[in-house]
Amino acid sequence: MSDISWEAPFCAEASSCFRIGTDDDGNAYIAVAGQEDNYLTDSREALRTMIRDIKAGKADHLL
Repeated sequence: MSDISWEAPFCAEASSCFRIGTDDDGNAYIAVAGQEDNYLTDSREALRTMIRDIKAGKADHLL
């Protein structure tokens, strides 16, 4: 497995902070900031779709 490159934490109002990461193999990762060793992984396209849906208000309760 390649090393994960984590982005800066994203913190929503009054909720947990999340971090998004990627690797050289085309995988994407999301984790609660400070708990990067316990992450979810999927393809980059799946993560892009999730982020687009959140921004469109379809799943804003996740963040």
